[in-house]
Amino acid sequence: IPVKMLPCRVEKMEKLADDVMALFLKLPANERLQFLAGQYIDILQKDDKPRSFSLANAPHDDGLLELHVRYIPGGTFTEHVFKTMKERDILRIKGPMGSFFLHEDSEKPIVFVASGTGFAPVKAIIEHALKIGFKREMHFYWGVRKAADLYMLDKIRAWEAQGIKFTAVVSDEAWEGRSGFVHQAVLEDFADLSGYDVYACGAPVVVEAAHRDFTAQRGLPNSAFYSDAFTFAPKSPTPPAA
Repeated sequence: IPVKMLPCRVEKMEKLADDVMALFLKLPANERLQFLAGQYIDILQKDDKPRSFSLANAPHDDGLLELHVRYIPGGTFTEHVFKTMKERDILRIKGPMGSFFLHEDSEKPIVFVASGTGFAPVKAIIEHALKIGFKREMHFYWGVRKAADLYMLDKIRAWEAQGIKFTAVVSDEAWEGRSGFVHQAVLEDFADLSGYDVYACGAPVVVEAAHRDFTAQRGLPNSAFYSDAFTFAPKSPTPPAA
């Protein structure tokens, strides 16, 4: 798939949670961005530091590119998104990138593990899987700080109706359901992961803990652990915004 640099227009902005904004970007009329569900794009900035965001839309639904941006106090780009950006603004993007996408040649059931806006690429992959009539069992664990951080729940309910098993893991004490670390919930539910594929995305610390514990304690083969390249980089000095 060719990597392109393209201008795009902010078509729509939608607040998904207190500190999460969905950006819907429209490409020029004669342009299409070919990508695989789960891949990401870079938003190119004047300061030359690209910001990486996963595409939250599936490839079949590519009229608008959908990004989920979490507000990070002091983050130049996220401050801009939440305070000064407006519809019809022009952004420059480069993509698609990343090796985090659905491996359709495997027969194994899937466990998705996401923290925070790591929901975005999982959403793209699940919507793609449902569209192509995927028959594999899928479990989705989403870890957030507080219940208000869970967004697009109507979409998740629709996935559940199509057989996807969803578990919300909330670290806030007041939550009635599963709490603690999201990867711990998976450890509690699965005694053996040797026959599964795991897709993990979100905060690097979550992805690293999942990789370490699933391979060491639950027999998950290294080759069956897929993660977002731009988050799973223990040595990266600046974690990306998504």
